[in-house]
Amino acid sequence: MRTTLDIPDPLFRELKAQAARQSLKMKDLLTTYVEAGLYGHIGSTSLASPSRSPLPPARRATGKTIPALRNAQIQKILDQDDAKRAH
Repeated sequence: MRTTLDIPDPLFRELKAQAARQSLKMKDLLTTYVEAGLYGHIGSTSLASPSRSPLPPARRATGKTIPALRNAQIQKILDQDDAKRAH
């Protein structure tokens, strides 16, 4: 579907440069950004710079991997901690 977007010039230039760095069409990069914003994840095309590698997983001293948490999960833990302190 076609649509028209009004994007400020500096943002448009950065978007165009980012698409070029990733060897993507601007429409493909925009689609990836919109999907990431709507669904909270990155699609098949990575938004990260191709020259950077992902961070290593966090590990406990026992060697067990610490699972990644979503913001909602972290907020739940903080809320539970606040409730314990209130009593």
